[in-house]
Amino acid sequence: MAPSRTATPARGGRATLRELRTGARFLRRLPAFLRNPVTAGEARVEVQRRLARRTDAFLAMARRAIYDHAPSPYRWLLARAGCEYGDLACLVRDVGIEGALHRLAREGVWVSVDELKGRRALARGSDVHEAQPGDFVDPDAATHVPSQTAGSRGAPSPLTADLDWIRDWAINTCLEFEAWGGSDRLQARWTVPGGASLVGMLRYYAATGVPPVRWFSPVDPTAAELHPRYRWSTRLLRGTGRLCGVRFPRPEHVPPEYPEPVVRWLAASLRAGRTPHLVSYVSAAARVCEAALDTGVDISGTRFLVGGEPLTAERLAMIRSAGAAALSFYASTDCGLIGSSCLAPAGPDDHHFFHDLHAAIHPMAPDGKEAPRPATLLLTTLRPRVPLVLLNASLGDRAELFTRRCGCPLEGYGWPTHVREITSEEKLTTGGMTFLDSDVGWVIESALPRRFGGSGLDYQLLEEEDTDGRPSLRLVVHPRVGPLDAEAVGVAFLEELARVSEAAPVMVMAWRAAGLVRVERRAPLPTGAGKVLHVRRSPAKIPPP
Repeated sequence: MAPSRTATPARGGRATLRELRTGARFLRRLPAFLRNPVTAGEARVEVQRRLARRTDAFLAMARRAIYDHAPSPYRWLLARAGCEYGDLACLVRDVGIEGALHRLAREGVWVSVDELKGRRALARGSDVHEAQPGDFVDPDAATHVPSQTAGSRGAPSPLTADLDWIRDWAINTCLEFEAWGGSDRLQARWTVPGGASLVGMLRYYAATGVPPVRWFSPVDPTAAELHPRYRWSTRLLRGTGRLCGVRFPRPEHVPPEYPEPVVRWLAASLRAGRTPHLVSYVSAAARVCEAALDTGVDISGTRFLVGGEPLTAERLAMIRSAGAAALSFYASTDCGLIGSSCLAPAGPDDHHFFHDLHAAIHPMAPDGKEAPRPATLLLTTLRPRVPLVLLNASLGDRAELFTRRCGCPLEGYGWPTHVREITSEEKLTTGGMTFLDSDVGWVIESALPRRFGGSGLDYQLLEEEDTDGRPSLRLVVHPRVGPLDAEAVGVAFLEELARVSEAAPVMVMAWRAAGLVRVERRAPLPTGAGKVLHVRRSPAKIPPP
C-alpha cells in the first residue's frame, strides 16, 4: 500500500489538538458503551431486522453518504453515469441490490483499491476526478477510537472508528461466538498496540461482555518511536474500564520470533480447565503452534481466532498438528467485518458472507458473463458510520463468492452466501516479469518446505531496489531450517515458480538470466503488525540478520 495523500501525524512528540478531541469523545462515550454489551437474543433479532430491511438500508446509505454529500467521489461517478437518486431507487426495486450494482459497474460506477486509497485519480474514459482518501469517509461517522489501516504493503492511513459502528459490528460477532459454543473461554490477544487492537478488544467485549485477560504485543509498547496515541488511547481504555468495573489488560512485549510466553499462557490455561482463545494473525498462530511442537508443550484444545492474512491449508495444518483449532474472520479496517468461518467448511478459508452488513459482486465481462473465479470482489457498505463508504469498491482482494447449503449455525442465522479463496490482487512485478502473489505464495509456503524442510513461516521473498535502482529479489530462509545449499534453494525456487502457468517458464528464464534472485539466511521479516507475508515489497529499511 503506497502512502496516502492524507497526512499522518509524526511519530513522537505531543498529541495534536485533533487527537485530544478524539480522546475527549472516546472518554465521554466509552462508559455507556461498556455498560451495554450485546445479548444473543438482541443480536438474532437485529440481524433478522437488517436482512428484512436491506434494500431500505442501501438506499438510505446512498442518499445520506453519497447524493447528499458533495465531496463523495461516488456522486461524481453516478452523475457521469446519468443515475440520479430516483433512478437508483427504481433500479434497486426492479432488479435488487446486486443486480443494480452489476449495472452500475458496467456504467463505470466502481472504485479500484488505488483510487480508494488516493494513489490514483478516478479516470473513466477522458473524464478525470481528483479525490482524496478523506472524501470516502462516512460523513456521519465520529472518530472515537484513533485507528488506521494495517499498512501491510506500505504506509498506514488514518481512519475513523465510531463506537456505534463497533457495536454494530459486535452484533455479528455475538452470533459467531454463540455458533462456536463454549462459554468457558479465556480470551487473549497477540496484536500490536493502537487503534485496530482497541477496536478489536471493544468489539469482542461488546459481543461477549468479557474483556481479554492478556494482551501480548509483537512490538515494544514502550518504544520511544511509537506515536503517543498508542499510549494515551490504551491508558484511556484501561482507566475508564476500571471506573466501569471492566479490567482491560496492559500490553506485554512478546516479539514474533519468541512466542514462548504465549505458549506458556495457553498451556497454563488448559491445565486450569479453561479454553483459551487467542486472537491474532494467521502467521502468528502458526508460529505459536510450531513453537509448542518444538518445545513439547501441550496446547491441544486451544482455539485461535485469526485474521489479517489468508488461512491457507498449510498454515491450518500447522495449527491442527498442535491439537488446536482455528476459526478465521474476514475483515478490513476500511469497513469492518465481512465474513466469518463456516463450521462445515468447503476449504480452509470458507467464510459466511455477512450480507446484512455488505453487498458484494464480481464484475462482469462486456458480454454480461461473470469473470472467471476467483475474481475481483467489489464491496458495498450497507450500514451507517463505517470508516469508509464503499460502492462497488475493491479492497484489493480476489475471492470466490457463492451460495451453498452447509447446515452450520451461521447459515441458520440467515447467511447462506459464502466467500472463499481470498487472495490479494497485488502482483509481484520485477524485472519486467509479473507473477500473482498467490502463485509465489504457493511456492514459498508449500513447495520449498516440502523440498528443504521447515514450514511456510521459514521462507519469504523480499523485493527491493539496489542502490543503482536495479530490481532485486532476496529469498529469505530461516537459519532454523538447518544447513542448506543456497544455490540449490535458489534453483528450486525458480523451478517451482516455472510450474505455475504456461507463461511462467519464460518469465523465470528472464529472472534467471538477470540474476535477480539471491538466497539469504535470516529470519523472515514481519510487518509492524507482526504478520509474516510471503512477499514483502521494498521495505524502507531491512535490519541485519
